[in-house]
Amino acid sequence: MTTAAIYGCHGTVLGDEERAFFAEQKPWGFILFRRNVESPDQVRRLTDSLRDSVGRDAPILVDQEGGRVQRLGPPHWPKYPPGEALLKATNDPLTARELARLGGRLMAHDLRAVGINIDCAPVLDVPVAGAHDIIGDRAYGPDPASVIQIGRAVAEGLMAGGVLPVIKHMPGHGRAFADTHKELPTVHADLEHLSAWDFVPFRALSDMPIGMTAHIVFTAIDRKRPATQSKRAIRLIREELGFGGLLLSDDLVMNALSGSLTERAEKSLKAGCDLVIHWNGDLDQMRQVAEGVGKLKGGAARRAEAALARIVRDPEPLDEREARARFDAMLAGRLNAAKGPDVGEAQAPS
Repeated sequence: MTTAAIYGCHGTVLGDEERAFFAEQKPWGFILFRRNVESPDQVRRLTDSLRDSVGRDAPILVDQEGGRVQRLGPPHWPKYPPGEALLKATNDPLTARELARLGGRLMAHDLRAVGINIDCAPVLDVPVAGAHDIIGDRAYGPDPASVIQIGRAVAEGLMAGGVLPVIKHMPGHGRAFADTHKELPTVHADLEHLSAWDFVPFRALSDMPIGMTAHIVFTAIDRKRPATQSKRAIRLIREELGFGGLLLSDDLVMNALSGSLTERAEKSLKAGCDLVIHWNGDLDQMRQVAEGVGKLKGGAARRAEAALARIVRDPEPLDEREARARFDAMLAGRLNAAKGPDVGEAQAPS
């Protein structure tokens, strides 16, 4: 039986101590970061080693949004644009949607080739004026409708390529006036405003397989606890937003959370997160997290199984060279030169 955790590793190869820890703990999955990435062959060997350490085809995640948040990049992988660039590339909403879906499909192609099958994207946070730029150009648009349109297209492209999307950061990070990596933001907006703006994209994409929480206090929901560790916030995600998928915590190491790593893990799981993420590959810290993590069971285990069942085993056909040329041309606004077969319509996932 697996444990309710997702861990990172320290470097580009799996060390003996890490291997032994993973073999003992049997985490549900793993997450890679820039420090783990050198070349396609190296990443493939690493993902194989991680799966071998737990003796099964464990899920492997990465943050591959484009722009500032892209763990696999040049010279071995293309540089993808930030989220806001997709909508800005054209004044036509349907063309923007096609561009976003094609970008998601190409990212999935990159990730699947090296053994990664979950991407922590799309970002469904809707920005407000004056908010911290930790979201900034990662947002797909300036309003909920735009974020829904582009976010769903990216998610569909990923899924068509055999990679599961993770919608983030639930129930909304766009109103935060601080960076959760450094401190705990507090949002004072009332539920009416939150429901009409921040929650809208998450409600619209509640059919997605996996979501990630925000380390933010919403005083209208729970004055004391960040959403990741709030039963009230998780209940809202499940009931008002209608999200029935697998729910991950954002990274436990972020300074927005307080207490020991064991306490952070315990509080997040007790609140209703299905899995917790520890990203930095520090083995001593992972051991602390493990003390607060139990077996993945019950509803969480069922949601995890249901999510993985949605991985497309035979990705939709893709002429990579043509698709990349078309994506680059569309992004640059050269739409007529870019037109070709519509990869975005064939064999779309349900």
